[in-house]
Amino acid sequence: MDQQKKPFHHALRIRKEICIGCSRCMRVCPTEALRVIDGKATLHPEWCIDCGECFKVCPVKAIVVEDDDIAKIFQFKHRILLVPSIFFAQFEEKLTLDAIKGILYDMGFTEVCTVEQGADVLIEEINRYVEEFEGEKPVISSYCPAVVRLIQVRFPSFADQIMRLIPPLEITAQYYRSDYEKNGVPLEDVGIFYVTPCAAKIAAIKAPVGGYVSPINGVINMSELYNKVFLAYKQKGTSENEHCTLIHSSLSSVGIHWPTTGGEAVVVKGRSLAIDSMPNVIDFLERLENEEIKGIDFLELRACDMSCCGGILVQDNRFLIQERIEKMAEELPEKHELDKEFKNVCSAYIPMDPVEPRAMVKYHPDITIALKRMEEARRLCTILPDIDCGACGAPTCEALAEDIVCNRATIEHCIILNAHRADPKMIEKIWGKKRFTE
Repeated sequence: MDQQKKPFHHALRIRKEICIGCSRCMRVCPTEALRVIDGKATLHPEWCIDCGECFKVCPVKAIVVEDDDIAKIFQFKHRILLVPSIFFAQFEEKLTLDAIKGILYDMGFTEVCTVEQGADVLIEEINRYVEEFEGEKPVISSYCPAVVRLIQVRFPSFADQIMRLIPPLEITAQYYRSDYEKNGVPLEDVGIFYVTPCAAKIAAIKAPVGGYVSPINGVINMSELYNKVFLAYKQKGTSENEHCTLIHSSLSSVGIHWPTTGGEAVVVKGRSLAIDSMPNVIDFLERLENEEIKGIDFLELRACDMSCCGGILVQDNRFLIQERIEKMAEELPEKHELDKEFKNVCSAYIPMDPVEPRAMVKYHPDITIALKRMEEARRLCTILPDIDCGACGAPTCEALAEDIVCNRATIEHCIILNAHRADPKMIEKIWGKKRFTE
């Protein structure tokens, strides 16, 4: 199916029975994918990029992350857990890596591997890709799936500049699946599970871009797994089990930095910049789109503040996590011991197809109708109060104008403009029956 027509998989869901219609989520959404209707947050799924900004600000936890049940691992004889370095870095030093490994084994995992082992393979590939890139630069990292989706729907002109190389997570998954196959283990007996710090990676694994099919069988919520490990440690202490393998020695000092801001850009030759947090990323892309910034070879863009250290499913303080990663890196070699094996097994798996733009169809698929509606929306913007109060159920006056010309709202939705003749039934339709009577 064409990427443009294939719907996005979404890992975020709004629990309408809990939502209080506070509009906080609507205000922070970078693609204006949320509206308040009948007192509840409502999503335009084709605009949502699963960045998790709404999840972070919801005061009643009405927005939830839909991941895989950990019980799913028992469908497989060999249960491999791919763990990001930031998961280990959330724990204090007294809870050692071996202790965490023992707890994870008790949960049912047979092998625990660090995700960033695949990063070392990418260094040479990225530099070659950037050097040989024939399109307009900068080349944009494909590491953060929320940024990839942001570009697809809001900055589609940059879609062909997204680097067509899969991230370390997928390379590591490919390696271990191939390793088991090489040793004669039936692939249906091998289950690979990833511990995710964010919702966007769940969506990316369930519905990858670039024509790539992930070998990962399930995604586990990092917040939930952290709480399970921490609770097991508090209740039972630790048990270092010899049957569960933790290949931590195979991680390099370069790889462990990959999920942190600058960890990828620092290895790329030429002028490379690293930008984190969604507002900063959007601001930079807008300036790039307006040709205010030039001469950059490579951009590392991450949706979360301090990259994966600030993921929405990360429990500990992102600054402490960064500090612990720095300490862990000091004890690691520059290259990990499986570097050559990874290159031999994974090099053929790295390239992916171009990422297709998925521009937000705000007005109409027909360009003639779209231009007429766009002009009408501009006229409406001169009438609306331009205070972006959100009382209409849209995030901005401009968004309301777009909704009006697309028949998703009417001018009566503007509470301020119609304050002198506000229809109580209209207010009730937007905000619910008891919103203002209470």
